[in-house]
Amino acid sequence: MSDVKKIATRESYGNALVELGKEHENLVVLDADLAGATKTGVFKKAFPERHIDCGIAEANMMGIAAGLAACGKVPFASSFAMFAAGRAFEQVRNSIGYPHLNVKIGATHAGISVGEDGATHQCNEDIALMRAIPGMVVINPCDDVEARAAVKAAYEYVGPVYLRFGRLAIPVINNEADYHFEIGKGITLKEGKDVTIIATGLCVNEALQANDLLAKDGIDAEIINIHTIKPLDEELVIASAKKTGKVVTVEEHSVIGGLGSAVCDALSQNAPTKVLKIGINDCFGESGPAADLIKKYELDAESIYKKVKAFL
Repeated sequence: MSDVKKIATRESYGNALVELGKEHENLVVLDADLAGATKTGVFKKAFPERHIDCGIAEANMMGIAAGLAACGKVPFASSFAMFAAGRAFEQVRNSIGYPHLNVKIGATHAGISVGEDGATHQCNEDIALMRAIPGMVVINPCDDVEARAAVKAAYEYVGPVYLRFGRLAIPVINNEADYHFEIGKGITLKEGKDVTIIATGLCVNEALQANDLLAKDGIDAEIINIHTIKPLDEELVIASAKKTGKVVTVEEHSVIGGLGSAVCDALSQNAPTKVLKIGINDCFGESGPAADLIKKYELDAESIYKKVKAFL
């Protein structure tokens, strides 16, 4: 994988904002004293008059974003996922979600791959929190190409959107020339008949690598990338489950309330199927190198391969 281009989706977020800023004067970016880390600093440099540093006051930032949206602007409120979804939850729920305002939340540094920042900053609960807010769209892109497309789609969508980005540089697996992003539509990366593996975020690449190992054992897996967890592409999920009869979900998030829960909700109502949820197993993370944590918490390709094989 050394020759594969790698980029953190937080970098993609900053770059996409600059490109959109050139086209849309109503786009405003807010940050909570983390412009360097969230990569919105590149937007600040390009459009200083449209960048607002709200200081270490994430809840207040969400209120400001709500006010800007009510005045016709399209604000992107940016901070670490732990603060955007966790610390500011009440303001996101009541000031943005309840009036269904056109605010976009750019949440970076999500998941266990935050690494050395440790358990307090490794937000593995944000998807669950944001899924629970009525009308909130939740997007978790898998690479640079998908992340930049997601930011553009979020701008074009009228309503609140939660965008989840990572700190770790990850492989670019999509070809920009033929990639198409649509909110609420999953992508089948590989057809298969023995088992369906549904992944999101950085786990999409790991699922693809796990598939290579499964193929050596004669296991024909179907690989699906779910970038939009809410609204979920239920039609695709149900069709694949009916075809293979077994489903595995893989996410860099708690197994409670995230992708796995969304998939189980859809299948239990429409196509009861045996499901294995791979993710963070109801525990906190710890400080350490991102790659080591991904392996320890069994989100790497080898671990996924072993779990899927045992499941079958």
